[in-house]
Amino acid sequence: MTARPETRRRFDPTRTALAVALAVAFGAFATPGSAGADETCLSPYMAKIVGQEDFIYVWTLGVEGVGDEQDKLVTVDVDPSSKRYGKVVHQVAVGGRNEAHHSGLTDDRRYLWAGGLDTNKIFVFDIHSDPAAPKLVKTITDFTASSGGVVGPHTHYAMAGRMLITGLSNNKDHGGRTGMVEYTNDGDYVETYWMPTDDDLGGATKSGQFADGYGYDVRALPRRNVLVTSSFTGWQNYMMDFGKMLADPEAMKRFGNTVVVWDLHTRRPKKVLDVPGAPLEIRCAWGPSHDYCFTSTALTSKLWLIYEDEAGEWHSKAVADIGDPSKVPLPVDISISADDQQLWVDTFMDGKARVFDISDPHAPVQTFEQEIGKQINMVSQSWDGERVYFTSSLLANWDKKGDDDEQYLKAFRWDGKALKPEFAIDFKAEKLGRPHQMRFGAHALYGTRASSGTTPPVARAGKP
Repeated sequence: MTARPETRRRFDPTRTALAVALAVAFGAFATPGSAGADETCLSPYMAKIVGQEDFIYVWTLGVEGVGDEQDKLVTVDVDPSSKRYGKVVHQVAVGGRNEAHHSGLTDDRRYLWAGGLDTNKIFVFDIHSDPAAPKLVKTITDFTASSGGVVGPHTHYAMAGRMLITGLSNNKDHGGRTGMVEYTNDGDYVETYWMPTDDDLGGATKSGQFADGYGYDVRALPRRNVLVTSSFTGWQNYMMDFGKMLADPEAMKRFGNTVVVWDLHTRRPKKVLDVPGAPLEIRCAWGPSHDYCFTSTALTSKLWLIYEDEAGEWHSKAVADIGDPSKVPLPVDISISADDQQLWVDTFMDGKARVFDISDPHAPVQTFEQEIGKQINMVSQSWDGERVYFTSSLLANWDKKGDDDEQYLKAFRWDGKALKPEFAIDFKAEKLGRPHQMRFGAHALYGTRASSGTTPPVARAGKP
């Protein structure tokens, strides 16, 4: 399974340098040390917003017997000055149930890409023409064929004029061996980059026991010329009933145990690090001298630090427990603050959100804990650090059953010490489905005015 030679294209660092220079010249960047947060750590290639976001776009799984039963992008008005504050203002269905999961914005924030882990479709929404009412403008249906066999489009990550998409599986055995797939912002396939394995390290150095070829998330540290990827499990597992999987010893062996450090410009793997227990989200520090990232392991409930030493070598180290690992709280989403001082960690099984003080990244200390619901998955912070949003759904077959199967979007104020409830939307009662990942939108990004019922936004473009 290799990339088609005729479509190979290379990342152009001069484009990035030009984009950065223009942004600085026109005052589009926020300063790296400014107070604010990260919307679960978006790409450094993207414009940011400093101030109040206007909308949250929630990528939502369709549920049989609920509403139109289709996956959809749900838009919620989150401007407190709006008459529609805390209300669903728009939804656009994509047809069928595709195991809606993660989504990502292009570097210019004009389009939102969202993937289906089961059907391998990618849905592209125009969010700039009318930020209150996104439009589905393109559906990519040949992801697996174009990529040479990658299955399960997961993270949709903005590069300069590109979208980098991590896979979870492959079409040969539906196991965890997979790759990353690069597209232009226009939706044209560029190249596939396969995760290193024992039988094909791709030039990488194997530093420990594992080189399993699994994939999950990706983040970039451009100033270090580094990409970092994590690992999860394949289609066989993520489409299986959760209880059945837990009772299957063979299935429980099919989880990733690696984080890979890549050369950003060449997209070639450099080093495979052992991080046993299914490392999920990668969140990298923003500070100009902070050469590290965090991840959490779902099966072992630990925080791991991925860091570069003074000699330029990358390492992995478990630095904290998350709750009681013996009870397997199942950490899922994490979010690092823009000042690199706090890390939010959600644990699915007990429905709790925790905050760790990471001012010393080698010794995180938990400072806050609160139950948000009977189950919890994603967390997103506002850019000014004053608001935190949570959603509930993990995977269609992994969500809890019966009364424990809560499906919500919940918004809170955060003063650094306590969460104050703002609003909650019951996605079951609204017949919307299972809410998964959130992305933010604002009129100020596109020079548009607030629509009827709202006041002009105070957000402004910026970049940490």
